[in-house]
Amino acid sequence: MRYHIMENQDIRRNLATEEYLMNHFTSEDSLFLLYIQKPSVIIGRNQNVYEEIDLNYLRENKVTLTRRTSGGGAVYDDLGNLSFSFVGPKNSIKFGEYESIVSPILQALKNMGAKNAKAGGRNDLYVDGMKFSGNAMYTKKNRVYSHGTLMYAVDLTVLEKILTVSKEKIESKASPSVRKVVTNIKPFLKPAFQFEKIEDFRDALICEVYHADELKKIKEKRLDLTREDEAKIDQIVRERYANNDWIYGETPKFTLSRRTRIPNVGIVDVRLTTTKGKISAIRFYGDYFGQKDISCLEKKLLNQPFIYETIKEVLQDINVSDYIFRFNNEALLSLLF
Repeated sequence: MRYHIMENQDIRRNLATEEYLMNHFTSEDSLFLLYIQKPSVIIGRNQNVYEEIDLNYLRENKVTLTRRTSGGGAVYDDLGNLSFSFVGPKNSIKFGEYESIVSPILQALKNMGAKNAKAGGRNDLYVDGMKFSGNAMYTKKNRVYSHGTLMYAVDLTVLEKILTVSKEKIESKASPSVRKVVTNIKPFLKPAFQFEKIEDFRDALICEVYHADELKKIKEKRLDLTREDEAKIDQIVRERYANNDWIYGETPKFTLSRRTRIPNVGIVDVRLTTTKGKISAIRFYGDYFGQKDISCLEKKLLNQPFIYETIKEVLQDINVSDYIFRFNNEALLSLLF
């Protein structure tokens, strides 16, 4: 088994690298990938982005959002998380059997002091009943990868703010995430492995997996990429992981209902449906007044991507108060998002 360290801290590029290696690393050997990224949220292949994430928090705090090709629930990563992936031939990894796949990680963590670490549930790792790792799997043709997180020193207060299911009424066929009690693994490790820098933890974990006392002794196991590889990975980032058509457009069809009552405005009730991330139906109801027919506003919003920045741009040339008296553009954005 060879290993590759991704030095980039952008989750979109790291996922693209993982996908590229899955499709182009044709050796019968398996690959062990490790990557660390700046604050980001990664939703599962079949999830509703609007239902899983506090998008306002992401926008205000400049947290990167992307969608992965594998299933499972929404994940928050920051610089306190170490992600890993095992990539190999389809016959080397049985789909859905996470315990055997993550066994090298579990054994390494036990060697580092987390004696009670174990696999549990469908696809998680636990220590003393608390989750510190979630895993997901994806297969294509004769290749498969299984990737997961290792919460080492993640800011758990941010985790709680971001991965919050909206209290508003959203009806969807998408898969909701199930919240579990989570923890960082760092406090359960021996003091020698409680590093200040997560990169030191990453390197120590690699050494444990390969039974080496320093990385230079296993340098022949390291896989490095060429400039040609990097260029092809850039293309995958543009076409998929940084592409709103992929992030939002893959959201399963869903309906949303928002209602508010504002003094001097009245009740404003909006119902909308999105299909492939775009508004496919929208109606406004309520006891508000307006100088212009509300159906004109509905037509302007119809077929637009249901993304805050896009709708804000559409509304730039519209005075919402003409349709809903004393209800301004910012109020409408707030109601929708």
